[in-house]
Amino acid sequence: MSKISSNIKFLRKKKGLTQQQFADQVGIKRSLVGAYEEERAEPKYELLKSLALFFDISIDDFINETIDEKWAPKPKGNPANLRVLSISVDKDDNENIELVPLKASAGYLNGYADPEYVAALPKFYLPMFKQGTYRAFEIKGDSMLPLQSGTIIIGEYQENWAEVKAGETYVFISKNDGVVYKRAGNKFRENKKLKLVSDNPVYEPYEINGEDLLEIWKAKAYISTQMPQPMPEPTMESLTSMMAQMQRSIANLQGNN
Repeated sequence: MSKISSNIKFLRKKKGLTQQQFADQVGIKRSLVGAYEEERAEPKYELLKSLALFFDISIDDFINETIDEKWAPKPKGNPANLRVLSISVDKDDNENIELVPLKASAGYLNGYADPEYVAALPKFYLPMFKQGTYRAFEIKGDSMLPLQSGTIIIGEYQENWAEVKAGETYVFISKNDGVVYKRAGNKFRENKKLKLVSDNPVYEPYEINGEDLLEIWKAKAYISTQMPQPMPEPTMESLTSMMAQMQRSIANLQGNN
């Protein structure tokens, strides 16, 4: 049974509702409730949002978590900074990936929670990203080399900031720095500073206050017009280093026999 179908069935029963009572309260046919719970159909995204609201849980948990007697809502980031995430869907009810180009980065700080602003952004759909909410951000500068300025980072919405992991890359939206693509230098902690690290060692890590953060998007893929360059011709120095490494490996193998 899929998570969505089992979650609907569990949460409906927890509220003490029959399929007909539940259908009446959410405004759908009883036959649809049965189809959803038996995995003969899957709710469209707009209905999923309504159902999550009806059960008073986040849509992320509703779709991705197994909700049972042992389940508990995850702690989120700073409650003062949490906003309702605005999204858009295409004609087939697939959730769009909105693109925030460089020229829109400044305006995104004011419009990220505005449905009309988000709906006006360029958008596209990638079938490999079916679960979760995604947004694309064009980055600038050379702080994350080898990714070049102009690369587009596709990020998955990070609802639970406590899941931010040190060493992984994210798009951080903050009041002071705007849109930046960095590695997390440490896990997110309430009322603690988060260290942001560049891949380019020329740039020093810096810290950001948790209350300054607006959104976090976990990097899942990137789009670049810069094609990979061929491997450079080996030099005598690199060949010597490779030979030395091979000799050490052989010696280690012989020593273990």
